[in-house]
Amino acid sequence: MEKEKTRNEISEQYKWSIDKVFSNENEINGAIKEVTDLCTELEAYKGKIMDSGKNLYNFYELLNNYNRLLLKLYVYANMLCDSDTTNTKNQALKMKIQNLYEDCGLKLSFVLPEMLEKSFVDVEILIKEEPKLELYRFDLEKTFRFKEHTLSKELEEIVTNANNAFGGCAEAFYNLDNADINLGDIIDEEGKNVKLTNSNYIKYMGSKNRNVRESAFNNMYNYWNSIKNTIATTYKGQIKENFFNSNVKKYNSPIEMSLFQDNISINVYQNLIETVHNNMDKMYDYVSLRKKVLGVDELHMWDVYVDLCSDVPKDISFEEGKKIIFEALKPLGDEYLNDLKKAFDECWIDVYPNIGKKSGAYSWGTYDTHPYVLLNYNNTIDSVSTMAHELGHSMHSYYSRKNQPYIYHDYSIFLAEIASTVNEILLNDYLYKNAKTKEEKILYLNEFLDKLKGTLFRQTMFAEFEMLMHDKYSKNIPLTEEEFNKTYYDLNKLYFGDNMVSDELIKHEWKRIPHFYTSFYVYKYATGISAAIAIASDILNGVSGAKEKYLEFLSSGCNGYPLDILKRAGVDMTTSEPIQKALNMFDEKLQLLKELI
Repeated sequence: MEKEKTRNEISEQYKWSIDKVFSNENEINGAIKEVTDLCTELEAYKGKIMDSGKNLYNFYELLNNYNRLLLKLYVYANMLCDSDTTNTKNQALKMKIQNLYEDCGLKLSFVLPEMLEKSFVDVEILIKEEPKLELYRFDLEKTFRFKEHTLSKELEEIVTNANNAFGGCAEAFYNLDNADINLGDIIDEEGKNVKLTNSNYIKYMGSKNRNVRESAFNNMYNYWNSIKNTIATTYKGQIKENFFNSNVKKYNSPIEMSLFQDNISINVYQNLIETVHNNMDKMYDYVSLRKKVLGVDELHMWDVYVDLCSDVPKDISFEEGKKIIFEALKPLGDEYLNDLKKAFDECWIDVYPNIGKKSGAYSWGTYDTHPYVLLNYNNTIDSVSTMAHELGHSMHSYYSRKNQPYIYHDYSIFLAEIASTVNEILLNDYLYKNAKTKEEKILYLNEFLDKLKGTLFRQTMFAEFEMLMHDKYSKNIPLTEEEFNKTYYDLNKLYFGDNMVSDELIKHEWKRIPHFYTSFYVYKYATGISAAIAIASDILNGVSGAKEKYLEFLSSGCNGYPLDILKRAGVDMTTSEPIQKALNMFDEKLQLLKELI
């Protein structure tokens, strides 16, 4: 039986260097004390924040120091726990920092309501009084947009307490999806008994052996079906939390509340769904081709990840994957590549899976650290693509932190998936152009199509599911497990069409989507890939100034509203044009694939 390694069995060169953040317990305890002291200093400003320009400026400076150190603790504790979710000491530290985060947040809940007792006219007077406040003008402008959605100090404190109590839904899902998950064993291609995990699930779903794929699929969704009542209660609790917050904060809906921070109209969300609906024929055409190439009488949900070619690279080492990425990203220029080299030289990356390690992949870090990347690298072309993706996030963070003051370094989530996807598109283009055989070309065309299928079509389907379930709740339709299942199953049939068998177990897929606990997030993957295709196409086509505009985009942080930052890069997401362009490219690649096949 294939045995997953423990954390201690992984070579140090393949682990991230988070000891650079805090090297020992004394440093951690010292930082906790400093955060507590800073919180006390901030509390002393209660009733005085807006008394003068000097007060407001000093408060901002102190708040920056507090936020920087608290976030550093929070990120460190979470990354440490994600390295090994079974380590109880790590879990205890994570809970301790979470409690600190919540306690301080409660103590400082007076800040926003106190500031918003004033008007932005008052703020402009204070800026004239203290010119150093000019740095914070845009941040103050964004803050005062929330005036109508901010309660009295007393009510804000109650809401903060309530939200601290609500957090159990996401935490329960985290444990069900990581520490407590048991997907059982399957028989692999070589007839060996192997343990199915979140980390290797996609690998086995891509197996050329259909029985392996079906077994992996059945094991995954039988697990989620086995906890159906718990998980339905958990997600319903998340939806109820969303409505509580949107109602008490005087938004028309949770989706409006989610979009408000980025100054994005709900029309952008609805436009995405409408544009994809108008192009379903392209997905149906793709599904039809997949069914034909695989030579099956019925195409099942466990057939959607297997590559449509026979000559697939089986084993791509981490070192080889690194070389491929550097070649693929050459269009971004020497400056980018030289900075990217630091990710490997300075141990930003936690490479391989180990027992208890959080599934999936991410890029994280703080203003006072370099970016960090969590991978579960398994020597496949998908692993290389995932690495390129996460390094795209990391370079976005690296340039934003390098070029922006702390207050504007943290780019909006709406922009977060663009840099990562640009990297994936450049990687795919490089692999396709350098393919030595027809089968390889088929592989990389298929990979591109699967990327758009998974990101533009599938994430839009997730976004529609979220919207529908929140809409049902608002209409007092009981959110039973059966209602969740039926809604998701019907959407799956709509998005895949009649040439795909929507297997009964697929109705449980919604249960395993972690982003549903960060509500109305997933649509940003779809808008992000649309923007990324526009940017990458210009770079690859040598459009004058395209590379420079992109590097400026990476360096912008949040120094403007997300849609405005994107417009500077030449992409207007208030229209359907970027989404339609991405869908048209999907169709173009599909026709190329048809010709090759």
